[in-house]
Amino acid sequence: MLKLTDVVTHYGPLRVLKSVNLEVRAGEIVCLLGGNASGKSTTMKTVLGVVRPTAGRVEFEGDRIDGLPTEVIVRRGISLVPEARRIFARMTVWENLAMGAFTRQKAPAGEVAEDFERVWALFPRLLERQHQLGGTLSGGEQQMLAIGRALMARPRLLLMDEPSMGLAPVLVDQVFDIIQAINRSGTTILVVEQNAPVALSIASRGYVLQNGRIVIHDTARTLLATDSIRRAYLGED
Repeated sequence: MLKLTDVVTHYGPLRVLKSVNLEVRAGEIVCLLGGNASGKSTTMKTVLGVVRPTAGRVEFEGDRIDGLPTEVIVRRGISLVPEARRIFARMTVWENLAMGAFTRQKAPAGEVAEDFERVWALFPRLLERQHQLGGTLSGGEQQMLAIGRALMARPRLLLMDEPSMGLAPVLVDQVFDIIQAINRSGTTILVVEQNAPVALSIASRGYVLQNGRIVIHDTARTLLATDSIRRAYLGED
């Protein structure tokens, strides 16, 4: 579904991604692991067209998308749950969700209403707070809202950037249960995450990014059993 081939991305003279190769197959949950400043978020931004690769190719469902505007990429079926949630604090929960459907303004009204119902079913707490300002929600509720907003675009591929960031452990478990439920409903997922144990526990495969390069990729089960991964990400000797 998604394929990055020898992707190089710069911020000015700084080369951040260095010949990155990555694939996500339809129906999978794939996790991208790495420490701070490894290039994980830049990979997401490159896929979405927020930054343009200086070399290489990004393909979605067989079509090349690098160079397309972000809104076109979203319309094609890719949506993002951004790092730190980035909700609209002064808009209500309902308005935040409606913004997620902004690229689908020509969709039948009934179709968008169905998407609201899907989000309410996944997140009953958001239904209870639909008229509340986003900035007044708890951290966990804001993460639910960010996920719901992304789903309103009806993505076939959902990108998630650090969904566990800043959440209590019990909420992390809830969020990853929801990620699995979304995947079971037919949405393919690429998740960037520093919490390697929980990410690998739900993923089919994983990639490890270090200093802008993919240094390891394998099945999630194999990565969990790899000594270097256990030392670097699980804190084990």
